[in-house]
Amino acid sequence: MSLTRLDVRGVAAERLPQVLPRPAPHATFPTEAVAAIIAEVGAGGDRAVRQLTARFDQVQLHELQVDPATVAAAPGRIAPALRRALEEAHRRVLAYHRHEPEPAGDFVSGGMRVRHLVRPVARAGLYAPGGRAKYPSTVIMSAVPAAVAGVERLALCVPPSSDGTVAVETLAAAAIAGVDEVYRIGGAQAIAAMALGTESVPAVDVIAGPGNKFVAEAKRQVAGLVGVPSAFTGPSEVVVVADASVPPAWAAVDVVVQAEHGPDGQAWLVTWSEAVAEQVVAAVDQLVAASPRRLDLESTLGSGGFAVLVDDAEQAVAVANVVAPEHLELQVEQAEALLPLVRRAGAVFLGPYAPASVGDYLAGPNHVLPTARTARFASALRPDDFRTHIHAVSMDRATLDDIGPHVVVLAEAEGLPAHARSVTLRAEAPAGP
Repeated sequence: MSLTRLDVRGVAAERLPQVLPRPAPHATFPTEAVAAIIAEVGAGGDRAVRQLTARFDQVQLHELQVDPATVAAAPGRIAPALRRALEEAHRRVLAYHRHEPEPAGDFVSGGMRVRHLVRPVARAGLYAPGGRAKYPSTVIMSAVPAAVAGVERLALCVPPSSDGTVAVETLAAAAIAGVDEVYRIGGAQAIAAMALGTESVPAVDVIAGPGNKFVAEAKRQVAGLVGVPSAFTGPSEVVVVADASVPPAWAAVDVVVQAEHGPDGQAWLVTWSEAVAEQVVAAVDQLVAASPRRLDLESTLGSGGFAVLVDDAEQAVAVANVVAPEHLELQVEQAEALLPLVRRAGAVFLGPYAPASVGDYLAGPNHVLPTARTARFASALRPDDFRTHIHAVSMDRATLDDIGPHVVVLAEAEGLPAHARSVTLRAEAPAGP
C-alpha cells in the first residue's frame, strides 16, 4: 500500500492539529551543518564556494558566473516548441503579477479565471520585551495589525518581573488591543513555546514583535516552522543626519533615544560639519552623564555609537543607505529634497519637528521595524504579515486545449511525465456538454 490511511471521522476541527501528522520537528533540520557552510562562505568568499561546490556537487569551477553571452544565446539553442512554451509561460505569469496588486477583481484571460483569496492566519504569537523597561506600546503595535488582518486568536508573551508578575501597563495595553491570551514567558524560550506549542501554550502560525538578540535569533531559527516577518527585529538603531539648522541638543537627544533600549543597539550621527559634530557629541555626553539609564547608554554607545563626518548631504544619505537603519532622521534644512535618495531604512523622520519617538508611539505606522540591515529587504510590521494569499484557478475545456500543449512540452523538458499526462488524459477525453 503506497498511501497511509487516516480516519478522522468524528474528530472536532479544533482537535485536528493534534490528530493529523505534523512535519518533522525543526530539530531534525541540518541546522549546524548549514551554519558551518554559511560561516565558511563568510570567511572564504569565492574560494570557499568553489571548495564547497567540489565537495557537494563534485564539480571544479573556475568562474562562478555564467558568461552573460551564453545566457543571452540560450533561447536559440533549445527546441522551438520549448522556447514557445517558456515564452507563453512568461507572458501569462507576467500579466497576472502585473494585475495582482491592483484592486481590479479577478484576473481573466480567455476562458481562464484566477481569483485572489486573502485569508488571515488562525493564531498569531506576539512578543513584547520586558525586564529593563515596560513596552505597552509594543503590545499595541504588534496586536493591531494582526487584529486588522482578521486573526482569530492573539497570544502575547512577556518576560515576567522578579516577582512573577507582568506589568499592569502591559496588561492594560493587551486588554485594549484585544489580546486573547497573555503568557509570562520571555526570551528565546517564549519564541520556542509559541512555535512548537507546549502543554500550556498552543502553537501559533506567525510570531511577531521585537526583542533582544536571543529573541531575534530564536525567531530566525523557527522561521519556516512558523511564519516570521522577514525583518530581523533586534536591538534598536538610529541614524541622525544633522546640519547647523537644528539645535545640537535636539540631534543629541535623538541619538540617545534609541540607545535607551539597552545593549547591542546602534546610534549614529552623520554630518558634513565639524562644528555640528563637536557640538552634538558634547551634548550626547552631557545627556548620558545625567541619565538614570546611564549604564545602558554607555554600554550601547560604547560599542555601537558613531559620529561620522561626510562630504555633503548626498554622501550622508549614502552612509545611511549602507547602514540601512531601523530609524533614519533627516534633521537638515532641506529634508524633503533628500528623501528621494533614501533607499534603505525602516522608517524616515523628516525635519526638526518629527523625532523618531513620535513614530515609537503615535504617528500611526508600526514601530516594529527591521534592524541589523534587514531594511535592505524588509519593512515595518503590517497586516499582510498575518495573512496568506491563495489563488484559485478555473478554466474551460477550450482554454485547456489551447494551453495544454505548452504544459506538456514544459513537463517533458523537466522530466515529469505525470505532469504531462495529467493534461493529455483530459485532452483525449470526449468533450463535455
